Amino acid sequence: MDLFQYTFFQNALLGSLLTAIACGIVGTYIVTRRLVFISGGITHASFGGLGLGFYLGINPILTAMAFSILAAFGVEWASKSQQIREDSAIAGVWSLGMALGVIFIFLTPGYAPNLSAYLFGNILTISSTDIGASAVLVVALLIFFGLYLREIVYIAFDSNFAQTQRLPVNVFEYLMMCFIAITIVLAIRMVGIMLLMSLLTLPQITVNLLTSDYRKIMWGSTVIAFVGSVVGLILSYYLNFPSGAFIILVLVLLFLIVKCCKKG
Repeated sequence: MDLFQYTFFQNALLGSLLTAIACGIVGTYIVTRRLVFISGGITHASFGGLGLGFYLGINPILTAMAFSILAAFGVEWASKSQQIREDSAIAGVWSLGMALGVIFIFLTPGYAPNLSAYLFGNILTISSTDIGASAVLVVALLIFFGLYLREIVYIAFDSNFAQTQRLPVNVFEYLMMCFIAITIVLAIRMVGIMLLMSLLTLPQITVNLLTSDYRKIMWGSTVIAFVGSVVGLILSYYLNFPSGAFIILVLVLLFLIVKCCKKG
């Protein structure tokens, strides 16, 4: 219990809770809309923004967020307005972001930046600024989903039906892509670019084994993500391993347990 007295661990727990809420809300939309690979493309595109931030000497999270939002809008625009296959647009954004990141990091003067916290995650280094940004995101998501949950569910399950109900489908889709991009960037510190896609999908898939109710999946995945984060944090602290890897391992284990229990 002494571990919970440390400020850095308290920040990690608070950051885990906020990230779990954001990923629970956004991840449910991603899984329902089958946007898993789009989220992967946005995640890896953010690497280009990280590299640009290091090169310019500014906060890499800000430039990564700009890159992610542009990538999200680019995939949405290209797949709908330019008649480009969605998977092709994702592949282009994915590879472009990674390539630009490598180039900017190579051009960065001085010592090469430490990328391990961004690639593999280390939530024990989370700052009060990161917590504040995550809190703002969570409040915005709660307000938006509280006001428009029914419309979001319509669009998530059947956008064509939503259009027949005269809903502004394009506006909602672009707003959700923006929320996805921001959530991805703010969650990078938790599990890293390489593993982030799992945090947005594994909890939702686990809860979906038990229920198909959108609200229950949303809040159930939040609980699972938070439990997995806390257990992963404690294990990584005592075993001195990257926290992101342990968080994902715990989430995979929870999924397998639920899957086996359901079969039994």
